[in-house]
Amino acid sequence: MPRRINALATWLLQLGPDEVAAILLHRRDVADRYIRTLKDLATQLTDSDSVHAAEDSLDQGALDVLGTIVAQGNTGTIDTVCAELRCSVGDFERAFGELKQRALAWPEGPRLVAVNSVRATGATQGQLTLRPKTPGRRRASAISPIVAAMSTVDGVARLLAHCEQDNFDARYTGGVATVEIRRVARALRVADGVLRLWLELAAEAQLLGVERSRLLPTRQADAWLDSQPGQRLSALLAAWRRMDWRPEPDLARAALRDYTGAAGLVLRRSALERFSAEEAFTSTAELVEDLAWERPGVHDVRATAAVIGEMESLGLVAGGALTPLGVAVRHDGDVDAAADELMPPATEKAAFQTDMTAVVNGLPSPELSATLNLVADLEDNDAARVWRLSAGSVRRALDSGLSADEVLAKLDAVSEAALPQVIEYQVRDVARRHGQLTVTDVASCVRATDPLLLQEIAKSKRLGSLKLRFLAPTVLASAQPMAETLTALRRCGYAPTGLDGGDKSIVETVGRLRASARGERRSERWWRTEMDDLELTQLAVRLVEQERPSAGRGTPRANAARMLRDQNVFLRDEEVVLLSSALVDGSRVEIKYASGPRRTETHLIVPTKHLEGVLSADCEDGTGREFDIGHVRKVALPE
Repeated sequence: MPRRINALATWLLQLGPDEVAAILLHRRDVADRYIRTLKDLATQLTDSDSVHAAEDSLDQGALDVLGTIVAQGNTGTIDTVCAELRCSVGDFERAFGELKQRALAWPEGPRLVAVNSVRATGATQGQLTLRPKTPGRRRASAISPIVAAMSTVDGVARLLAHCEQDNFDARYTGGVATVEIRRVARALRVADGVLRLWLELAAEAQLLGVERSRLLPTRQADAWLDSQPGQRLSALLAAWRRMDWRPEPDLARAALRDYTGAAGLVLRRSALERFSAEEAFTSTAELVEDLAWERPGVHDVRATAAVIGEMESLGLVAGGALTPLGVAVRHDGDVDAAADELMPPATEKAAFQTDMTAVVNGLPSPELSATLNLVADLEDNDAARVWRLSAGSVRRALDSGLSADEVLAKLDAVSEAALPQVIEYQVRDVARRHGQLTVTDVASCVRATDPLLLQEIAKSKRLGSLKLRFLAPTVLASAQPMAETLTALRRCGYAPTGLDGGDKSIVETVGRLRASARGERRSERWWRTEMDDLELTQLAVRLVEQERPSAGRGTPRANAARMLRDQNVFLRDEEVVLLSSALVDGSRVEIKYASGPRRTETHLIVPTKHLEGVLSADCEDGTGREFDIGHVRKVALPE
C-alpha cells in the first residue's frame, strides 16, 4: 500500500490545479479542509471504501478498462489494453479519462497503474462494452397519473383492512415470508410484487406494525385513513423516498426486512433524476439499458425496471416523463400541495341498498368513513368499498350515546338518496331493545371482613381518585384497575393484598423497559459538512502550488525535501533533509536500500536526479544506478 500511495502522490505532483480539482469534484468523500499535502490526498484516495464508492460511479466501459489494467498486473500499456479489449484508442481514451478523473488509474511512464482495493477484474464480455443506443425522446404530453396513484393509495388501505380482519403472519426472525405474501396476494387479487410494494410503503410510513408475529394497523394508520387522499399519497411518497431495499424481481425475497447500506436509496434517486417534465422517453426499455450501462454498480435491468414501475404507480412518472408531483419530489418542492392537486376530493356520500349495505365508489372522506365505521362493518374493500349494517353494528352506535333518531340523521346526512325503509326499521328495532339490561363497569374491587374499615376508606378524601362506591357492606367498587388501587391504598397507610380470580395472592414483579418497534429512519448526518465546488477548487490550487517550486518562494533544498517526504514513509525528517541536501549540493551520502524481503544493501552514492519517485545516483564504484525512493530505509553521512 505505501508503494501505491507514493506512486499516486508522484502522479498527482504532475497535475495542474484544474486536474486536481476535477479529481476532488468526482471524489467529494475524500475532500477535507485539513488535507495538507498531495500525499495526504493520495492516502485518502486509496481508502477502500472510497475506492468502491468511486467504482460504483463508473460506466461499464470504464469498468472494463479498469478490470483489464488490474488483470494485466499493472504492467500493461495502452496497446496491450486496447488489444485485449478489441477497441479503438479513442474509445480507450474516453474510458481511461473517467478513471483518471477519479484517481482510480493513471499512467506511470508507458505502464498503466490502478489504485489498490479495486473490485473490477476484467471485461465482462471479453471486449470493451460500448454505450447502447441513446434512448429516444419526444416532447412530453400531459398524461394524468391519477388512476395509478389512486390505485396505490387504495391498495394500501385494502391491505390495512385485511391485516385488521384476517391474519397476516410475520416470521419470528423478522420480515414476512414469501409464502405468506403469495397467500395474501391471492386474497387481494394482486401480483406478489405489487403487494410487496404496498407492504414496504405501509411499514415505512408507520401504518403497519408487528404484534405477536402478526401484522396489524397502527394508530398512525387510523389517522392516515381519516385524512384526505392527497395527504395519504404524500405520506406514502415520503415513505418511498426512505426505502432502502433493492427490488429483485427474479428472486423470491421476504418483505419488511432490514437491509444494510443504501443501495435501494441510490437506485431510486438515480432513476428519478433521469426523468424530466419537458421531454418524455419513448421507450422505457431503452432507458433501462442506458442506465445499466451508465452506472452498472447501481443499476441492473430488472431492478431498474421495477423501480420505474414503482414511480409510475405512485404518480411520479407518466408517459415517460415527470408529472408535476414527480417534479416536486425530485426538486424537494411542495409535495403536499402537488399531491392534493393530483388526487380528487374524497367521496362524501354513500349509496344505501335494501340489503342493508352502503356502497362507496372512490376514496371515502374521513367524515363518511367515521359515520359508516360507527354504524356498520366494512365488508368489502375492493374496487368499491361496501359496509353492512347489522343489529350488532347498530347497537355499537347506540352504545356511544346516540338515540335512534340521531343515528338515522347521521346516515341520512351521508346518503345519496333517501334511506331505504328496511334500514330505518332495523335501527328502531334495535333501539327498542337497547338498554333493558345494564352492566356497570368495575375496574377492581376492594373487599374486607370489617364493614367499618371499608366505610373509613370510602370517606377518605385522599382516595377520591378511585371513585369508591359500595356494592355490598363488605365490597367496594373502584374505578381504577387493581394496580392503581393497590398503590393508592398503600400510599394512605393501608396494607392491601392483590388477589386473582381464584382468590390466590398475586406475586408482583417489576416490568422491564422495552424499546418501541421499528420506527422511521432518520437521515444520516456526517461528522463533517461537504465542501462546495469553490472550496474544492481552492483546496486543489493550494495543494498544487505548495508542492511545486515557484519563483521567489522556497529554496531548491526545501522543495526537494517536500517531494521526498511524500514519497517515503520510512525516513525521518532529518534523513529526508540530508538526502535533499545531497541532491541539491551533489554531496555524498550513505543509504540503506531494501533490495528484497528482509534484505538491505548499503550504498555510498552521489544523487544526481530525482524524477517520478526514482532517484538517479553515481555509486562509489563509478557506475550509475536508479533507486526507488520508497525502498530507501536509512540515510546517513559517510563515515
